[in-house]
Amino acid sequence: MSFKTLREDLSSFMARDPAARTRLEVALLYPGFHAVLFYRISHGLWLRDFKFLARFLSQTARFLTGIEIHPGATIGQRFFIDHGDGVVIGETSEIGNDVTLYQAVTLGGIAPSVDSHTQVNQKRHPTLEDDVIIGSGAQVLGPITIGECARIGANAVVTKDVPAGVTAVGIPARIVMPRDKEHAKDFAPYGTTSEGLPDPVLKTIESLRGQVETLMGRIDELEVELAEVETTMDIELPSKQSKGSKSKKNPKVVGS
Repeated sequence: MSFKTLREDLSSFMARDPAARTRLEVALLYPGFHAVLFYRISHGLWLRDFKFLARFLSQTARFLTGIEIHPGATIGQRFFIDHGDGVVIGETSEIGNDVTLYQAVTLGGIAPSVDSHTQVNQKRHPTLEDDVIIGSGAQVLGPITIGECARIGANAVVTKDVPAGVTAVGIPARIVMPRDKEHAKDFAPYGTTSEGLPDPVLKTIESLRGQVETLMGRIDELEVELAEVETTMDIELPSKQSKGSKSKKNPKVVGS
């Protein structure tokens, strides 16, 4: 871990948290920064094959901060964890630069616990590309990829790849909107956007409601047309019957 990396990590907290007043305050009081600092050290030990010591340090950090980052994870520059309590980052997670996570986010695996020896050194956790923001409580599970500048809304459950530059919300997560390319890298707290986070299920229900209203209106029109046709037929039918009755009362005399 270099001092340049340390300065960049401090700068990321200053840039993205308006409550952060000084670098000294961040360094001493922010558990998210402490967790990142412990990770940088434990990851260095992990790469040097001091794996037990690396795990011991990461578990110490978990006890102190409430944030669990496996030392085997790969994390880029300017990583920001806001609040952070309950964050879990698995061993094979890969995180790019300028990524932001909020509290209770899980970057987890979905492989079953049975036959765990066959999963050693296998990719089991997500990959987050640069500038990704994941809202509080979101669960990103499995060896999937979250594309650059993507946003994951709070409490979403993501089990499939998310393309770059879009917002995904819901359980399971659905893509709800593309992002404006000109503002794709703008910081969006908790994974929200300036357009808001529409509920994809509610959007579908509203669409179906509109279709039902259109169909009901058409049915009303058809009922009116049918009533007009029946009225016309009722008028024509008695007139024909009356002509038929006159012809029976006055039969033509054939011959003498």
